[in-house]
Amino acid sequence: MNLEKLKPGVVEILQKPDIEINEKLKNLCQYLQDNVSYYNWVGYYFANHDNQTLHLGPYVGAETDHTVIPFGKGICGQVAVSNQNFVVPDVAAQDNYIACSITVKSEIVVPLFVRGENIGQIDIDSHVIDPFTESDERFLEFVNKEVAKLY
Repeated sequence: MNLEKLKPGVVEILQKPDIEINEKLKNLCQYLQDNVSYYNWVGYYFANHDNQTLHLGPYVGAETDHTVIPFGKGICGQVAVSNQNFVVPDVAAQDNYIACSITVKSEIVVPLFVRGENIGQIDIDSHVIDPFTESDERFLEFVNKEVAKLY
């Protein structure tokens, strides 16, 4: 998968005028899921720093009960604290993992920074064990830099 080829589509989606930010993010999630075979659930969580919680934003994929996640809990909650990318090749090997579905085998979470503050993250689940590479990390960092321009 050449993720570089997807960059112009990311920019196009996010720069469309007269579309609300949540719709742009939902369209972006759909674009990523449609174009990367192992991206089976794609969504954004946004931080409430006062309450130390993450709140589910736009996403595509199976419904989830995890609409609010405390900082430190699960992969997303750990990224809210560490401010670092987190790649989980096999969720079954993770102690602090919140199971969304038995079909999820791996996960990648990349923080979203706006003016130096971690305001949220993109979260991607896969039904494949260990599909995420450094290319995915760099690509999702690019995606989030483009998303940050909306804030």
